[in-house]
Amino acid sequence: MTLQIELVAADRVVWSGEATEVIARTAEGDLGVLSGHAPLLSLLVPGVVEIHPVEGEIIRGAVAEGFMSVAADRVSILSEEIFLTDEFSQSEADAELEAARTSEDEMAVRRAQAKLRLLGQAS
Repeated sequence: MTLQIELVAADRVVWSGEATEVIARTAEGDLGVLSGHAPLLSLLVPGVVEIHPVEGEIIRGAVAEGFMSVAADRVSILSEEIFLTDEFSQSEADAELEAARTSEDEMAVRRAQAKLRLLGQAS
């Protein structure tokens, strides 16, 4: 059995398709979802989302704050910002982290750190 996944940013559908598993960081901690998971609605915190598609390589994205909804083998991950590995560079993420620290914006720091974790996983 599979899951239908929708990974959606404010300005676009980042990825949509069938998968066997999705892992995301929620306010309660990391959450893995497989087929048959109980319905839920959870707050996302900045982190890395990992999708295991039925075919092809694992999809990884850095997400900002948002929501994750699970119902009837459908998972919707909605966030203001979602970036896949090939959409930013190490230097951009480093600069973003430095700017966030300078402005003392804790959520921006977390978003930048999520991007850096994503790049570390891609290496």
